[in-house]
Amino acid sequence: MNTISLIAQNAGFLPTRGSIMIDFVAAAMFGIILVLGVSIYLVRYRRMYQLHKWIQIVTGVVLLVAVTAFEVDVRFFTDWEALAAPSSFSSATVHGLLYFHLLFAIPTPLLWIYVIWHGLTKFPNPAEPSPYSQTHIFWARLAAIGMLLTAVTGWVFYYAAFVA
Repeated sequence: MNTISLIAQNAGFLPTRGSIMIDFVAAAMFGIILVLGVSIYLVRYRRMYQLHKWIQIVTGVVLLVAVTAFEVDVRFFTDWEALAAPSSFSSATVHGLLYFHLLFAIPTPLLWIYVIWHGLTKFPNPAEPSPYSQTHIFWARLAAIGMLLTAVTGWVFYYAAFVA
């Protein structure tokens, strides 16, 4: 195993068996959910449409970079199954939790891209309510619920694989 792989696989910053990228994503999801909640609050109750727009764009870009880095790490550097092997949960349970997590983790970014893209193309600049608003609210709610379920199922998987 080369040095980069060894560092990537064994340098988690949380007191668990997770790698640094696995720990980073697990911890970052707390921040993402918090920022998403603040953004929804700002647009819904404060009518700060332009700020909401930029928070969503920046969050989307950050998530795209983080997920890409995470996927590269898990596919090429970190043997997450070896790190999860000492879990008190069976391998079948851990894999089942991963697959359940992926039911949300795969479609949610696609939905977010859809919501952001249509938000950018169908709202005026600067952002303000438009005839597209109700459609945007429908899809954005689904995207927010998807993100919350992605986070919660990810944390459950993280616990089962790298903590228990």
